[in-house]
Amino acid sequence: MRLEHLLEPASVAVVGASSRPGSFGARLVTEVSRSPRVPEISLVNARLAGERIGGRPVVASLEEVDGAVDLVLVAVGDGQLEAVLSTAARRGDRAAVIYGSAVDPTSPADSSRFRARLAAIAREAGMALCGGGCMGFVSPSVRAIGYLERHPLPNGPVALVTHSGSAFSALLRADRPFGWSLAVSSGQELVTTAAEYLEYALALGSTGVVVLVLEAVRDADRLRAALDLARERDVPVVALAVGASEAGRAMVAAHSGALAGSDAAWEALADAHGVLRVEDLAELCDTVELLVARRRAPARREGAGGIGAVFDSGAERALAVDLGARLGVGFAELEPGTAKRLAELLDPGLDPSNPLDVWGTGARTEEVFREALRALAGDARVDAVALAVDLVPEYDGDESYRTALVAAWEETELPLCIMSHVPSALDREAAARLRRLGIPVLEGTRSGLLALRHLLELRDFAGRAPLLAPAIDEARATRAALLASGGDDPLAALELLAQYGIAAPATRVACDREGAVAAAGKIGFPVAMKTAAPIAHKSDVGGVMLHLDGPTAVGEAYDRLARLGKRVTVAAMAPEGVELSLGVVRDPALGPLVVVGAGGGLVELLADRVVALPPLDRPAAGRLLRRLRAYRLLEGYRGRPGADLGAVEEAVVAVSLIALEAGESLEAFEINPLSCGPAGALALDVLVEARRPG
Repeated sequence: MRLEHLLEPASVAVVGASSRPGSFGARLVTEVSRSPRVPEISLVNARLAGERIGGRPVVASLEEVDGAVDLVLVAVGDGQLEAVLSTAARRGDRAAVIYGSAVDPTSPADSSRFRARLAAIAREAGMALCGGGCMGFVSPSVRAIGYLERHPLPNGPVALVTHSGSAFSALLRADRPFGWSLAVSSGQELVTTAAEYLEYALALGSTGVVVLVLEAVRDADRLRAALDLARERDVPVVALAVGASEAGRAMVAAHSGALAGSDAAWEALADAHGVLRVEDLAELCDTVELLVARRRAPARREGAGGIGAVFDSGAERALAVDLGARLGVGFAELEPGTAKRLAELLDPGLDPSNPLDVWGTGARTEEVFREALRALAGDARVDAVALAVDLVPEYDGDESYRTALVAAWEETELPLCIMSHVPSALDREAAARLRRLGIPVLEGTRSGLLALRHLLELRDFAGRAPLLAPAIDEARATRAALLASGGDDPLAALELLAQYGIAAPATRVACDREGAVAAAGKIGFPVAMKTAAPIAHKSDVGGVMLHLDGPTAVGEAYDRLARLGKRVTVAAMAPEGVELSLGVVRDPALGPLVVVGAGGGLVELLADRVVALPPLDRPAAGRLLRRLRAYRLLEGYRGRPGADLGAVEEAVVAVSLIALEAGESLEAFEINPLSCGPAGALALDVLVEARRPG
């Protein structure tokens, strides 16, 4: 479906046009008349038929408009929506915007069918449809919004697609040096989705940064393809998830579903496609402002380097260090030559280390700050530099900070900004002067540090090789689906793991006391025994017995476990190791996701987990593991040996293959625990639940 008729219309019909000051219909007529390329405009309102608004005649019905139009702006109540849209479709009108919430007037509590009918009308006619429940859009051609916006709206490199109408108008009015290539309030996306707007924005030569403020993922495959296109074209994407995508009902019997949480889809989507996720609008604005400056961190090994910062306050410096530690913002360790240069510059007693507090006697302010910024910008270990001072009104007219920053800006290509700590104290005039020179002004310590972190994340992601989906092993996938259908059969579950190279201790199933003793004898003592009942939290109900060192101990253990069911598993005792949980959850939009977390009894207590979209290769699995707090244990801790990290990575890759090949057959899948030690990784327990029909 082409969007040119929607976003670049040559003709527009405003249904619900009004002459009453302040009304939605009047504002809509005003705004479309201010379009950069004013289209041919027809006005429709039965009550005003025969009158003129702004010199244009008003007709009673859309059917009275001569010929089909490119775009119909539907400014009528929900009760008239279906009739107006049906008329537009019958006439051959090519696109429409529904501003109303599309609530069924006959049954407000259940409007989904009503909205489905509206969507079907548009789709069958091949119409692009923005909304319902939206604010409209501003494109390079037309202003299709029903409220008064500043005119003209500044052009620039930022494309915005948002489900939030309030965020739409707030961002368009932000006192920031953005400028817009496209801004769309897409609302409910009954037909046209964020993915299609993103495709359109990327086709515009003017788009340099994309901003997404989304409540849900719709048309996931197309959105992922558009995000890949943004990466290919080196267009950063900044996303704020206003409402997390639900992870669905999958894995209710396993820990991984609760562990993943409703935010899992957004986390996985961002990690797979290099999207810069922000948590609030302040962080979004600082990040976008930094990106619009188009200075990128130098290429280097992922995780190396860090930012450099110059402060005029010891307390604010300490605050930034504390915040940086919590937010994962690293400050670069300076080269010895830089430290020596700074020591010669600073007043006695000041520490020439990064981040810098350069305020001593207050003498030579401009020189000290200029040279400190130059020194950091010239250090090969520094990726970006911030002048971290409060940009407040200077009542004595002192311009030292601004002059020092401008001088450093002109002498380096490194990312450079000013980070002011108290947004409400910001000198707007001074900020505007810096912004006119292209210098980013970040308006908060937390949001500024996060923006700088995102700049380094963008660099690190650009250095990764794209992950390519492996060829599906059809025979293995068929066998995996069959094994998944085995449900609570523990041997089928272990065979499923074996198909993907995931090791497990030797295991047998027994259904009575004698069988358990015989199984233990064949495996060799000591053994572990577990109930084979489909219980996720076996240890919580006393369903696990460990270190059984002889037939008597095995028989007594069986007697205790028989209360949970006659079937048990008997397995060789595994060597001690760090316990992880590996699972697969299903997201209704994105499909199977891989969840990795702290395992064993700590799985829910610590809630230490990461989520990713398959496929994963070894490097991607390694990055995933390093994001866990439990990774320190895998490396070795307080004299305890580290795990075979290669084996752990291989296990994560194997689970991602299970997600790809058997994910559609699985309702629940979880290895918990995966015991990770120097000798490798062993799956000590696995839960497999076949996906239920419907």
